[in-house]
Amino acid sequence: MSDRPLQLLLIDQDPIFRLGLRVALEAIPNLQVVSEAGTDTAALEILAQLAQIDPHQVDLVILELGNSRSTDSQQQGLQLCQQLKATYPTLPILLLSAVSDAGILMAARAAGVKGYCVKGTPIAELVTVIEAVAAGNSYWLGERVSRENPPVVAPAPRLPLAKWRQNLHTSGMSYIDAALQQVTAQLEIPGLPILERAVLVGRRRELLASRWLLNQLLILPQEKQQPLTPPVSQPQPIVPPPTPTLTISDSRTLTSPPLLSPRALQSNLFASCINKLQFPLKNVSSSVLEIDILREDRKRELIYLILQKLAQQLDALRNAQITSNQLPDLQPVILSDLWQAVITDFFGKFSRVQVGKRNLEIVTVLLQNAEVVQTAILNKIPLVLELFSYLLFQTDLKVEHTSYPAGSSDANFHAEILLENLLIQVANGVMQPLLNYLADVEEIKQDFYVKTLMSTRELERFRNDLSWKYRLNNYVNEAKAIFESRYELFVFAPRGIAQISIYAPRNEELAQLSGLPLAVTLGLEFRDAIAPRLQSLLSIMGSGIVFVLTQIVGRGLGLIGRGILQGIGSVSLDKNFKRNKGE
Repeated sequence: MSDRPLQLLLIDQDPIFRLGLRVALEAIPNLQVVSEAGTDTAALEILAQLAQIDPHQVDLVILELGNSRSTDSQQQGLQLCQQLKATYPTLPILLLSAVSDAGILMAARAAGVKGYCVKGTPIAELVTVIEAVAAGNSYWLGERVSRENPPVVAPAPRLPLAKWRQNLHTSGMSYIDAALQQVTAQLEIPGLPILERAVLVGRRRELLASRWLLNQLLILPQEKQQPLTPPVSQPQPIVPPPTPTLTISDSRTLTSPPLLSPRALQSNLFASCINKLQFPLKNVSSSVLEIDILREDRKRELIYLILQKLAQQLDALRNAQITSNQLPDLQPVILSDLWQAVITDFFGKFSRVQVGKRNLEIVTVLLQNAEVVQTAILNKIPLVLELFSYLLFQTDLKVEHTSYPAGSSDANFHAEILLENLLIQVANGVMQPLLNYLADVEEIKQDFYVKTLMSTRELERFRNDLSWKYRLNNYVNEAKAIFESRYELFVFAPRGIAQISIYAPRNEELAQLSGLPLAVTLGLEFRDAIAPRLQSLLSIMGSGIVFVLTQIVGRGLGLIGRGILQGIGSVSLDKNFKRNKGE
């Protein structure tokens, strides 16, 4: 085999898992993902295009057999394996799948699949499998075997009751594991209230107890002791090279300790961001966002696409060997190119809509607004230069007037916040020209919008809210943030997209303010200057009023009341005296 990296093609219906796997594998120096596909048709088209350039462009196909719970999708996956082997007989195929049914796995091997790993295999072991299968060997269920040896798989349950019990155990464990990961992710959020943390800890204990109980009830003792792979009689797996210990599972969890190379730092950061994208994407901040118009699935798809395009741009910058001194001048170009690439892929390069009597290309119309988006959104994304420098050159991250060492937990935490804000703001920039020019086109509304904003009245109300947001930001909110030395950032939180503030010295921007924004800052300064004195004056006046009311008015009222009571008492005594005297 030549010295070039192994060229891989990923085929999986789940875009989240595809992106996470690509990010993890591209952190390995001798691996390169040349393309990826979500459907059988797309995979065959990609292979045909690559074969025209170079018949040996792809060294290995990594494939998921459809949906692990859908028999039809599994059969389609087997048919794809047969098509691949018929069209490309020498192209090895590796299953990276959640499918565990023995019959399906045997059929896959009969169709020409050379290896199988379950989703959740650590990256270090997966790299070993990839290299072994690409070299022509077989690798099945974590044990490397020769070409003549059949794969060792778990025996299928013979009785219907046993098969039902196994399916029930698999589905139950899948649900519990997903809930555990969600609770664990929420527990890792800094600053969580004590009461909420206590509830989450209790929930986690309940899930762990349920997991143990499910294993006790639905797995027989002989099944627990039955090995799924042969013991020492089989050849031992080859020792994997030192690689990042990043785990990829079907439940979409990717975690890793701090790594050393800039590419590994990027992989770790992107993987963590992918995890957070599993949270709801409802806007829970006080500011209206352009992406609020999108359905949840479309919103998630857009942010995934931005993350993928950003990874490609960072790779291109590394290949171009740019220096840190060139990065400030390239920053606007990088963001503009990212915005254009995302618009082209998200809406479709040749997609058209009918507006009146005109048939318009969506992408052509949207790209005409590039200058407005660059000025109003992209150029105002804070700390982009610091983030790119951290990812490309592994420089220390300078945030909140503090320098955090590259690779440290604090640096990664702040870099993740900056990345999340970048993704959300670029997504807003993608939707901004659509809302300006093609907002009320019925085809677009049906394909992208949330149902509650489809009516013309609600759509116009939403656009008016956005318009007012920009006016307030330009004249009031931005000036206030500059004067208070802070940036407003959007982040992914368990409840949805939230807004936070971070400290940032902005003296240069403060000196450049003029007009109404300057008046806002002067008003704030005047309020800060007069507030203590006004408070003191009110305090003195309040004390005086209290003194007058208690010492003068109060005592006077007390004396008057006492006199009245005494007078009433004297009148009563006089009457009694006269009555007694008359008697």
